[in-house]
Amino acid sequence: MSMLKALDAAAQTALDMTAARNATAVDIPSLRDYLHGGADNWQRREEIVRVLSADPAFSKAGRDNMSRSQLFMRGQAMTRRLHELQNELGWSDDDLRRSLSILDETLPLTLHFQAFEPVFNLQAGPELAAEYGPLIATRGILGCYLQTELAHGTAVSALETTATYDPVTREFELHSPSLTAAKWWIGAAGRTATHGVVQAQLVLSGGKRMGPHLFFVQLRSLEDHRPMRGVVLGDQGPKAMGGFAATDNGFVRFEHVRIPLKNMLSRFAQVTEAGEYVRPPHDKLAYGGMLYIRSGMVTGAGMMTAKAITIAIRYATVRRQGTPGSDGLEPQVISYPAVNGRLLPILARAYVFLRLGKSLSSLFADTAARLASGDTSLLAELHATTAGLKVFATTTSIADIETARRSAGGHGFSAASGMGRLYAEWVPSATYEGDNYVLDQQVVRAALKAYRALKPGAKGLPPSSAYLQRLSDGASPPSGFVISSLDGLTSEPSPLVVLLEWRAALVVRELHSAGEVTGMEAARAARAVTDAFVAARVADMAREVEKDGVRKEDAVVVRTLFALYLLASAEAALPDLLVYGLLRGTQEVAALRRAVATTCAALVPHAIGLTDAFGFSNWELDSALGVYDGRVYEALWDRAQREPLNEKEVTDAYGESIKWVLQNGQRRAAEAQRNAKL
Repeated sequence: MSMLKALDAAAQTALDMTAARNATAVDIPSLRDYLHGGADNWQRREEIVRVLSADPAFSKAGRDNMSRSQLFMRGQAMTRRLHELQNELGWSDDDLRRSLSILDETLPLTLHFQAFEPVFNLQAGPELAAEYGPLIATRGILGCYLQTELAHGTAVSALETTATYDPVTREFELHSPSLTAAKWWIGAAGRTATHGVVQAQLVLSGGKRMGPHLFFVQLRSLEDHRPMRGVVLGDQGPKAMGGFAATDNGFVRFEHVRIPLKNMLSRFAQVTEAGEYVRPPHDKLAYGGMLYIRSGMVTGAGMMTAKAITIAIRYATVRRQGTPGSDGLEPQVISYPAVNGRLLPILARAYVFLRLGKSLSSLFADTAARLASGDTSLLAELHATTAGLKVFATTTSIADIETARRSAGGHGFSAASGMGRLYAEWVPSATYEGDNYVLDQQVVRAALKAYRALKPGAKGLPPSSAYLQRLSDGASPPSGFVISSLDGLTSEPSPLVVLLEWRAALVVRELHSAGEVTGMEAARAARAVTDAFVAARVADMAREVEKDGVRKEDAVVVRTLFALYLLASAEAALPDLLVYGLLRGTQEVAALRRAVATTCAALVPHAIGLTDAFGFSNWELDSALGVYDGRVYEALWDRAQREPLNEKEVTDAYGESIKWVLQNGQRRAAEAQRNAKL
């Protein structure tokens, strides 16, 4: 019989969390400012979190048991309260946008800010902008972006909705010529939006089609919110896994709806009163709004991944399981290589996505400013970059959130973990703003175009194709790559960048030689190209950590995290690295895998500090497994006590169903016994 004293596992969790925080030497405020773009940004965010978390309108209690209709109404009430707070506290629109990003569910208002308003501001002509710009800015009208149709989504050129110009009345007639032309998946269109920006095929006199263009249209009356004449619209129903429940993704059909000439978004492409077409300076300018949304999705991926990995690492730190040691304690789950080897690379990707997202947003802002003056020189680069990063960030983060959830074992399947909600809210990102498989093709087309234009000795290639410099320089691929020192990786990660750039260059060269690109090859090539691009950016981040305000001691830890990112990227690329001889044989593969494992182990003592640096409050995470104090079992118990099914000691289902089933079974058993005696 064991003489070890019985342990209180629930109390031990708090002790383990405190010990984990004491074990890390990283300075949380320094890293927090680094991740949030400076102390001012963090402090403003923290102030807004404090306001929202204390306001009953944003209480999350019981929402897991609400119906879709209840969640939609709750979302509308939150939207109203946000605007009331803006009036009461003098919030700027940036504060309002920040509050929306802090909430962990997508509200219809989000689509106004993320799609409708930026597209309008980027594309509207002076007259239309003067008339509606102020109303859009103050939410005097609420908007949506109507692009996807029932039968067409990413293939914008194939959209069926038409906008036919009538030079007699100087109007466009918007029309949905078939059921499949119905606009579908339009966020906020179902019940909320009053106006929208519509992608429709421009048709001029004689039936001449000029391709998809943007038009501004009123959907509902500002008097009573009823649909305008000829506009048929509604909510399309619940989404998979209960995701986006507060948002009214809807359908819209136009039955010969007439709008004035000025309602064409005509900053670039135009139609004269006589019906003559004025071409834009660049044929992709109409997609500027989509590029804006994509540019923000890397940051979104970072935030969603950061939440999931914070929950998973906190739980893995306090969850004990296995053979007890001499102290009578089972090992902490985070100590197992099979666990930290899955979780620490996810943590590294969260850091990379958050930092990368900030630079991408800056690139879009620069491009938008140039477009306003007619300069389209950065548009192709932005398109290639955002397409690749959108695919990479969303595909990776969706998988990472699910990996984080599964690392929590059975408790990860509970809604109380909070990770199922994260997954449901983020998984559609793989298809909206461009289906990832289709975008892979666009990335490959851009890569092949850059390859064909490559000249020997070319210098100054743009970042999206900088990996081709390896071929331009005329050097031969390295014949084998041995990882011998973790210190060398943390101080100068460029060897891994070289490895991933050579892989991308060789994949693209092979595709060019093949002459035909299959879907699977496109996905492989797009990933290789994007891996090379991101790896170069990560090397830059590693060199500039201290310049970005991180103290010297913490910079070492952050560089180790970035080194893990590069190592994990190389490990995921092993098939290509072996095929092209960039790694040779089992020894080099084993060395790479050892480096991954060693780096993960080195980061385990800092894992809680690195996740604390994201700055999430308990209210933001809304997770029993991710509570700051580590008392996960008490949090799970408390949530179970609030389950509505537990309000009555005997459920109503007993009298309605359970009792009959029991009595029926008892009767049949008695009959079987009697028959057996005969």
